[in-house]
Amino acid sequence: MLDLAYESPKSKVISGATGDWELVIGMEIHAQVSSQAKLFSGASTRFGAEPNANVAFVDAGMPGMLPVVNEYCIAQAVRTGLGLKAQINLRSAFDRKNYFYPDLPQGYQISQLYHPLVGEGEVLVEMGPGVARLVRIERIHVEQDAGKSIHDMDPNMSFVDLNRTGVALMEIVSRPDLRGPEEAAAYVTKLRQILRYLGTCDGNMQNGNLRADVNVSVCRPGQYERYQETQDFSHLGTRCEIKNMNSMRFIQAAIDYEARRQIAILEDGGDVIQETRLFDPDKGETRSMRSKEEAHDYRYFPCPDLLPLEIEQTWVDDIAASLPELPDAKKARFMGDFGLTDYDASVLTADVANAAYFEAVAAEAGDGKLAANWVINELFGRLKKDAAEITDSPVSAAQLAGIIRLIRAGDISGKIAKDVFEIVYTEGGDPAEIVAARGLTQVTDTGAIEAAVDEIIAANPAQVEKAKQNPKLAGWFVGQVMKATGGKANPAAVNEIVSAKLGL
Repeated sequence: MLDLAYESPKSKVISGATGDWELVIGMEIHAQVSSQAKLFSGASTRFGAEPNANVAFVDAGMPGMLPVVNEYCIAQAVRTGLGLKAQINLRSAFDRKNYFYPDLPQGYQISQLYHPLVGEGEVLVEMGPGVARLVRIERIHVEQDAGKSIHDMDPNMSFVDLNRTGVALMEIVSRPDLRGPEEAAAYVTKLRQILRYLGTCDGNMQNGNLRADVNVSVCRPGQYERYQETQDFSHLGTRCEIKNMNSMRFIQAAIDYEARRQIAILEDGGDVIQETRLFDPDKGETRSMRSKEEAHDYRYFPCPDLLPLEIEQTWVDDIAASLPELPDAKKARFMGDFGLTDYDASVLTADVANAAYFEAVAAEAGDGKLAANWVINELFGRLKKDAAEITDSPVSAAQLAGIIRLIRAGDISGKIAKDVFEIVYTEGGDPAEIVAARGLTQVTDTGAIEAAVDEIIAANPAQVEKAKQNPKLAGWFVGQVMKATGGKANPAAVNEIVSAKLGL
């Protein structure tokens, strides 16, 4: 159920020539299981290997070679199901999905149609403060991936790389609960985040380790509500599937184009044909790939080489006990324990490595809010400028915490702290030693600060008169004192002395 603290976002509405239309979107996410070996063989799953280097006899479809289930891949799928609050089926079975692909030597794909490993679950997709879409997961089934056909290496021949053949995939199938392009991209982002937290898929879309098939249809306002009441899919209109999307930006562009294409057809009196389509990012449009196959076209039947898969509840319970803290729970804890805003907590928990780094800084610095400010604004900003990830950060959590401790102790000002941060980022070193060696310690001697204030006031009588008429101009004197002391003066002391000297 949707958390009562959230309300559902409004559905995307597209104005057509004959009235308004709404979008209905369901998604099938193909997530490569993080494992060192394939689903039914011991061949490596390492990305970037020489073509056809990671191929066992069973992957190549050699006669007499039988598949053997990789227990770790099954455990990873169960772990994913538990992370999505899904039902784990203690009994599941594999089926053969028969179709010809040159990069699938067996001539069929081993998948799960009738009895999937994981049943119904849910994902809460936040779309803004207090707004979230609850997306229902219909099922997660485990299947083997196909290889890769290569058509651009020779003008007359195609090549086949079987390295991906047999790699374990989790197909995560949602209900048609998404109502707009932004929601669809946010759903993929949230699902990717959860998988990375669980360690069951690295979510690398560039390498094809996370791919999305997007089902899009359009309907008139009110039809979706009728579907919810009746569970009759005819209210949702004919859907088309857009295959193999691996970019959040492309997902949104493809959905928007496809919805408008379908609306144009319907408003011209035509019928949308159920089919599989591809998105061309260069043209920004979808194009037909093939007519949509139904289940009987694949001639599914139980895989004769594999017995039904039976797992024990105690095994599932052991996996559940080892689950890490997931993004939503971590975000709530960060807001509660450290007093962070919803935005800051969302940024820090967006990636598991970011969250771990922040927690390490906060623990050593002793100030969660200040740690969040420095991690988000200074560190993330600098890393973004260098197109680097948190794992590449030249500033360790201990070093950043050291800078924050110097601020809290009053040893350096915020301005000097930024200078120290830059030194640590580019040169390394211990922040406390850098401050001591370079004479950056904050000036707290009120006598020295008072002398600087007196000098600046004496040199600027006209500015003094303006400040007495408009107290906000006292900030100019504060800035001049900070400049004169090289940013070393204690800002609070400067403010206090300036106000006293000006009689404000």
